[in-house]
Amino acid sequence: MKFIAEIDVMPLKALLDPQGKAVGMTLSGLGYSDARNVRIGKHITLEVDANNKEKAMTIVNELCVKVLHNPIMEGFEYELHEVN
Repeated sequence: MKFIAEIDVMPLKALLDPQGKAVGMTLSGLGYSDARNVRIGKHITLEVDANNKEKAMTIVNELCVKVLHNPIMEGFEYELHEVN
């Protein structure tokens, strides 16, 4: 079976996000004062071959923990979709 993983890696809320702050200030300067608390992260899409959804989730979780995020500064969440 083939699955598509949609992974979002974001800075931890307790940490300063300088890139998000800069974008937020720019938006405010352009008159978009209703847009605030901007956080900038990464969106990663990948395909996983696995026998079932549980195995695919295990693989994606291991990839996130070991490679795709820095646990000191970032958190992650993902959605898994089966490809027909």
